Amino acid sequence: MNVLIVEDEIAAARRLAKMMAAIEPTSQILSITDSISSTVEWLKNNNEPELILMDIHLADGSSFKIFDQVKIRCPIIFTTAYDQYAIQAFKVNSIDYLLKPIKEDELANSLKKYKEQRTEKSSSDLEKFLFALRKPEQDYQLRFVVQFADKLKSIEVNAIAYFIALEKSVFLVTEDGHRYAIDYTLEKLDEVLNPKIFYRINRKFIVNFSAIKGMFTYSKSRVKIELLPNPETEVIVSSERTSGFKEWLNQ
Repeated sequence: MNVLIVEDEIAAARRLAKMMAAIEPTSQILSITDSISSTVEWLKNNNEPELILMDIHLADGSSFKIFDQVKIRCPIIFTTAYDQYAIQAFKVNSIDYLLKPIKEDELANSLKKYKEQRTEKSSSDLEKFLFALRKPEQDYQLRFVVQFADKLKSIEVNAIAYFIALEKSVFLVTEDGHRYAIDYTLEKLDEVLNPKIFYRINRKFIVNFSAIKGMFTYSKSRVKIELLPNPETEVIVSSERTSGFKEWLNQ
């Protein structure tokens, strides 16, 4: 694989290159850039690498500013001495987020995720295609009528945190934690909800972006997310939807 290393500490860059050679002997380090400006310049004048190892804190600022100046399509493994940038990293092409000092086995696991992600490209491309088929002018549902005791209640879509399928029923859960059964399947909800706001992350959940309070890397290239209110069960973005999920975050 062809790799670009973005790192402003010479010793750290050399150590990454050495670990890459040990883990992937056939890999090639195309270049090592040490700033926002030099990275943007390199990306504008060279073919995009297959993978980027990118430090978040560079001499001239946060590496996230690179994405404001050049389009990057390849996967990225972020490296940093700080842990407060995980959610921001997930909004770009991140496949992992490693804290310094980086251990060889941690980098090896990240490269394994990268390889697994490549094998999922075909399903990801299909998901992108289906997403593109949705007409931008489509009118999406604004409210849901639910039964509350012997009364009917209309709930605005922006007050819904997520939809969850339990056994043979589907429920909407509001921001304040109330749960209501609705006469919809998740497949039907996928058609009527605004895809810029809601995303189906697996076979059980469709989530509102505003309900996501935390995200973490998980096994097999998946993402574990924290929702508010807490559904009291693990919420994992499925492997086949992870790539599309990150693109949805990056709108």
